[in-house]
Amino acid sequence: MSKTAVVILNWNGRALLEKFLPIVVKHSNIPDVDVIVADNASTDESVNFLNEHYPMIRIIELDKNYGFAGGYNKALQELDADYYVLLNSDVAPETNWLAPLIKAMEENDKLGACMPKIRAYHVPQSFEYAGASGGFIDIFGYPFCRGRILDSIEEDNEQYNEPMSVFWASGAALMINAQLYKKSGGLDASFFAHMEEIDLCWRIRNMGYDIQVIPSSEVLHVGGATLSQQSSHKTYLNFRNNLLMLVKNLPGNIVLPIVFMRMVLDGVAGLHFILKGELKFFTAVLKAHFSFYARLPKVISQRKLTAEWRPKGKHKEIYPRSIIWDYYIKGIRRFSQLRHF
Repeated sequence: MSKTAVVILNWNGRALLEKFLPIVVKHSNIPDVDVIVADNASTDESVNFLNEHYPMIRIIELDKNYGFAGGYNKALQELDADYYVLLNSDVAPETNWLAPLIKAMEENDKLGACMPKIRAYHVPQSFEYAGASGGFIDIFGYPFCRGRILDSIEEDNEQYNEPMSVFWASGAALMINAQLYKKSGGLDASFFAHMEEIDLCWRIRNMGYDIQVIPSSEVLHVGGATLSQQSSHKTYLNFRNNLLMLVKNLPGNIVLPIVFMRMVLDGVAGLHFILKGELKFFTAVLKAHFSFYARLPKVISQRKLTAEWRPKGKHKEIYPRSIIWDYYIKGIRRFSQLRHF
C-alpha cells in the first residue's frame, strides 16, 4: 500500500483537537498511514496538549500563522509520502474512510486528487456546505456542489453515492498525489484562505488529471470553525480570491469577458448588501476588488508560468450556464435538476 500522510493544520484549535483527533487516529489506523499535525504558531495550549496526550503523533511547528494555504505548503515540504490528505481539524471521519480513497488513487494514475462524501456534523442526514458530494463551478466561477447549490443544502438520501468526476475537491478532506502537489505549485499562499483548493484543482485539471468524489468514503464536517458565514473577512477573501482564480486559470480567449461579467455581478452583490443594510459586507466586496487590482500584476505573471498547462477548450466539469440565474430566477435548488449534469 502507498504511504499516506493525513495532515491536520491547526491554529489555536486545542478544543477541536481534543474532540476530533481521537476519531481521526482511530479511523486512520491502517498500514502505511501517518497522522500529522501542523501547527500554525498557535498561542493556546494546542502543542502542549498534543505532546502530553499524543506523543506518537508528529508535530510540525511553524514559526508563524501562514494561513490555510501557506501553512500546508510549509508543512508538506517536510513530509515524504505518496499521497497527502489535507484534513480540517473539525472533521470526524467515518470508519473505513481512507481505504476507498487510497484504492481509487492507486488504481488510476491519472487521478490527481479525490475527496470523500462530506456530511454535516451537527445535521448528519444532510450534506455539508464545504464540499458535499463533489464540487463544481459555473461559467462565472461561482462554486457549488453535488448536494449544495448556494445556500440550499440537500439531505443525503444516497442520491449522490456514485463516484463521479468533479471540478474541485474540498479542502476540508482532500487527498492528492504528493508529486503532483509539488509540481503544480501547491496551494497559492497569497490566497491565505478560501478558494485555494479550487484554484489548485483547476491547475491539476489543466495539467490533464482527473479529480473525483468517492462517496464510499464519508466524513462529518462541522464547518465554519475558523471563519463563520457571517464574517465580513470571509466575504472579502471569497470575492477577492475568486477573481484571482479566474485570471490565473481561464483560457486566454475568454478570460477578459468572464472576469468583466464577474465584476459586474460582484457590483450587483454589493448593491444587494447596501439595500439590506449590511454595509460591512459591501465594504468587504469593495476592499476585495481593490486588493484584486493591487495583486493583478503578480497574478498575470503566475498565469504566464502555467500557460503550457491551460487547454484552449473548456472543461466539461464547468457548468456552462449561470448558477446564480438558475437559482434565483429558475428556482433550481437541487443538483439533480441541472440539465448539464
